Amino acid sequence: MKLGLFGINTDACGGGDPDLIVRVAVAAEAAGWESVWTGEHYVLPTEYAPPSPAPGDTPMLDPFVVLGIIASHTSTLLLGTGVTVVPLHQPLALAKRVASLDVLSRGRFLFGVGVGYLEPEFRALEAPFDRRGRRLMDQLAAMQAVWTDEAPSFQGQFLSFDGVRAEPRPLQRPTPPLHFGGYVPHSFRRAVQHGHGWYGFALDLPGIEHCLAGLRAAASEVERPGSLPPLEISVTPHPRLELDKATLDQLAELGVDRLILLPRWRRRSDGEELLRFVAESPGQLL
Repeated sequence: MKLGLFGINTDACGGGDPDLIVRVAVAAEAAGWESVWTGEHYVLPTEYAPPSPAPGDTPMLDPFVVLGIIASHTSTLLLGTGVTVVPLHQPLALAKRVASLDVLSRGRFLFGVGVGYLEPEFRALEAPFDRRGRRLMDQLAAMQAVWTDEAPSFQGQFLSFDGVRAEPRPLQRPTPPLHFGGYVPHSFRRAVQHGHGWYGFALDLPGIEHCLAGLRAAASEVERPGSLPPLEISVTPHPRLELDKATLDQLAELGVDRLILLPRWRRRSDGEELLRFVAESPGQLL
């Protein structure tokens, strides 16, 4: 099972110390972690209340800036967004950031994508909150056009363009791997039909089982293109889930391909604790 680390741009790593970010990433690569993953929120509500994932004063750096720094100090570590809320972005500007990171990392980017759920953030960024699923797919199609076509032209439901191009294109062809987040039938169908993978965040065992059942149901409803590899399943277990051997065996039997660990609060909020966690976890889990 592959092992990823979530939160490389937040908490202790979000406080503005680039040396700590680099130390954690280099230690992860040396210890055998396969990948590091960012969260993405550009603003959070001042008054913390669900569904907000964290208090408004939680430090969180821009994912693409952080992953760019990590790319320059590592050579094999994969770099993932978990996830990019595509409808918050202007798609051609986002396509440029993705292509730039994939080129500068020499093809190590994993593009986690989702529709988002935090309405106050959409409102603050003046991004439409309605029809987010349709916007996501329209924007991804526009991005893929500038990544793959010699003379890109796109006419979609929410945007269109012609007579422009964007270089360089991503190193991974035709696109960096797409990992769809989300826990509803539409998300499962998007992952099966268009994704290299599906990513579930902060789930307990019943939640993981429920989502994997949803993915199996989606696979019976929509056709998966032959050009795509088998769907890769990535999961961030809830930090309170004890990852003993029996649990790890159960996750493997369920078909989980990658664990993307979110350390418990004490470990991820203190730089030295986080470094110890990064150094010790692969030997304890794998």
